[in-house]
Amino acid sequence: MFQNVFLLQLRDCIQKTLNEWSSQINPDLVREFPDVLECTVSHAVEKINPDEREEMKVSAKLFIVGSNSSSSTRSAVDMACSVLGVAQLDSVIIASPPIEDGVNLSLEHLQPYWEELENLVQSKKIVAIGTSDLDKTQLEQLYQWAQVKPNSNQVNLASCCVMPPDLTAFAKQFDIQLLTHNDPKELLSEASFQEALQESIPDIQAQEWVPLWLLRYSVIVKSRGIIKSKGYILQAKRRGS
Repeated sequence: MFQNVFLLQLRDCIQKTLNEWSSQINPDLVREFPDVLECTVSHAVEKINPDEREEMKVSAKLFIVGSNSSSSTRSAVDMACSVLGVAQLDSVIIASPPIEDGVNLSLEHLQPYWEELENLVQSKKIVAIGTSDLDKTQLEQLYQWAQVKPNSNQVNLASCCVMPPDLTAFAKQFDIQLLTHNDPKELLSEASFQEALQESIPDIQAQEWVPLWLLRYSVIVKSRGIIKSKGYILQAKRRGS
């Protein structure tokens, strides 16, 4: 039930953004709809005051939605920094990338995305990086291979009520923080995105557009532990572009 509500909220957020954006621009732009388009509602995004940056923790979770290269990782982080007006994100957790049905997630699936995250740490765009939904074996393989080690791993509450003992022991040994989450397995499907797009902008050929990634961010006041702002950033592209 919680996951269904979460998905409805996300879809509602996408539709409201597109509705407000499309109402403020030239109708010709909507009809032509170029391959690259920035849909932003300026008042919905609060940039961080540089004088308050040290007081804020900026965290993000990146969901790779479509079959796409690891360049999505850098694109998402760069866009988040630009939107929030910061030079660096304090932490980024990457959700497990999409794989074919019946195929188990392996280190090979994670490597290209993790390598890009490591590059972003080395270039000081991110401070710490983490994973989501890895079991003990998967987390151990990544930890042993990685140059920049994961500092956290999220576990879905829907998959276990109690943290697996072997995962807990490994995380404790290597100082990896175990966190919990309630995110659905599929946060945003191609079909649901296209439906939201079609309802918001009827003149568009929605089936031509596919989502690439979705980034959820939160800005937390460190001293008080409260969320100052949160939101989503989504990137989609036209097929063949």
